[in-house]
Amino acid sequence: MTISQRYQLSLTLLTDMYQLTMAQGYWKKGLAEQEAVFHLYFRKNPFKGGYTVCAGLADALDLLQNFKFTEGDLTYLKALTGSQGQPLFEEGFLQHLRDLTFTCDVDAIPEGTVVFPNEPLLRIKGPILQCQLLETPLLTILNFQTLVATKAARVVEAAQGDPVLEFGMRRAQGPDGALSAARAAFIGGVAATSNVLAGQLFNIPVKGTHAHSWVMSFEEEQESFAAYAEVFPHDSVFLVDTYHTLEGIQKAIEVAREMRKNGAELKGIRLDSGDLAYLSIEGRRMLDEAGFSQVAILASNDLDEYLIESLKLQGAKIDTWGIGTKLVTAYDQPALGGVYKLAALRQPNGEWEYKVKLSEQLAKISTPGILQVRRFSKEGALVGDMIYSEPLGISPAVTMVHPNDPTQRKNFTQECVHEDLLVPVFKAGEQVYTSPDLRAIQQRTKEQLQLLHGTYRRFLNPHLYKVGLEEQLHEKKLALIVQLRTTAQTKGA
Repeated sequence: MTISQRYQLSLTLLTDMYQLTMAQGYWKKGLAEQEAVFHLYFRKNPFKGGYTVCAGLADALDLLQNFKFTEGDLTYLKALTGSQGQPLFEEGFLQHLRDLTFTCDVDAIPEGTVVFPNEPLLRIKGPILQCQLLETPLLTILNFQTLVATKAARVVEAAQGDPVLEFGMRRAQGPDGALSAARAAFIGGVAATSNVLAGQLFNIPVKGTHAHSWVMSFEEEQESFAAYAEVFPHDSVFLVDTYHTLEGIQKAIEVAREMRKNGAELKGIRLDSGDLAYLSIEGRRMLDEAGFSQVAILASNDLDEYLIESLKLQGAKIDTWGIGTKLVTAYDQPALGGVYKLAALRQPNGEWEYKVKLSEQLAKISTPGILQVRRFSKEGALVGDMIYSEPLGISPAVTMVHPNDPTQRKNFTQECVHEDLLVPVFKAGEQVYTSPDLRAIQQRTKEQLQLLHGTYRRFLNPHLYKVGLEEQLHEKKLALIVQLRTTAQTKGA
C-alpha cells in the first residue's frame, strides 16, 4: 500500500511554508518555468558508520505521482494572511497552483543500494517552482527511512545470521513513524515486525509473544504458560522473566513437557531483562539437559548493534533478537541530515549555469552540475564511487579527486567495471520506473553489503570508502568558488 493510500488525502501541502512563499516569488518574478536541477544528498554516514542504505523511494514516487493541489488545499492557502491582515497568496498564484501539473524529470538511486556522503540519492530537473515545492516532502520521506534502514542493516550485521525482529512500534515517533520504520527496517534486513498494520500494508511477516501482564493475570506463572500453550499449542514463546528468570525457565520446561505429551512442542522462551549473556547460557543448558534443544531463546530489552556484538563476544546463547526503541527511533542519531540543493539553472540561451552554495565549512559547500554517480568494482568488490556532471562527462584518465583534499586522487583502471547509480524514475512528469517488491529490495541490501569489504562495515572506526569528484567537475567547482569569493571581496572592498 502506498503513502497516499494510507492517508487518503492530498499530501501536496506536506511541505514547509517557505517553499510556498518562494514558489509565489518565482511566479511573481516570471521565473516559475525556469529549468533547474536540484540534488538530494547527505553529508555524513549515520551512526559514525562506514555506509548508508538508501530507502524510501517507493513512497517518494507515490507522492510525486499524486502531486496535485486540490480545491481543499487551495481554500486553505487562500485563507492564510500576512502580518498586515492581507491575503498572503495572490489569486493569480493560487490559480497557477490549481493548473499545475508535475512535469519534472527525476532520477534516483534504487532502494536497498549502499550509498555514501555527498552522492545524490535523487536528481530532480524541471521548472524551479515545482522542484522547490518538492524539497521538504522528499527529505522527510528519504531521510527517515534511509536512517532506519541503515540502523537495521547494522543490527542484522551484528546478529551474524540470527533472525532479527522489529519490536519498536510502542516507542516509535507516532503511527507514521512506526509504519515507515517497519518498512525501512525490513529493507535493512529484519525478518519480521510486531506491527500488525505494517504487516498488512507491506506484506511483512509478523511475530509476537506475550507480555508480562499475561503472566501477572494468573495466580501462578506456570499456570499462565500452560494457558498460553493451550491457546497456541504450536506457536508458543514464553516470557520467562516476570518474577525470577531461571525459575521461569524451569516452569517453562515443565509446561513444555506437558505439551510434548500432547503432541506439541514449545517454540521458544524470551528474555527481556537482566544479564542476558548469563541467563541465555544458563537457559540453554537447562533446556538442553531437559531434552528441549530445539527451543529457541529470544532476547529483547533495549538492544542495539553494540550490545548484540558484546553479547556475542560473551558467548550468549541467543537465537533471535527483538529490537525496539533503538531501531525505530534510530536512538543514537535521530536524523540523517539530508539536504536538497540547487545545482544548475538553464539560461535563456539554453546553456546550463552551474550553481554553488558557499560556506565557511568546507563540507557544506555544494557541488554544481547535473550529477550522476558512477560506481566502480573489481573482482566482485566495490572500490570507489565517482560523482560526475553529465554535461562535462568523464576525462579519459578516469580520475577522481577527494572532495576535501585535492592532493588525493584516484585513477580507475580498465580492469574495473562500472555502473551509474541514478536511474530514470520520472520523465516529463510520467513515471517510468516500478518499485520492486519489498523482499527484492531487502535482497538488494544484502547483496550490496556483501560487495562491501568488512572494514567498511565494522562499527568502530570503519574504513572510509572512496568517493570523489570527477577531475573536470572538481576543476569546475573550484573555479566557481574562486569566482564567487573574488566577486564578494570586490563588492566588499
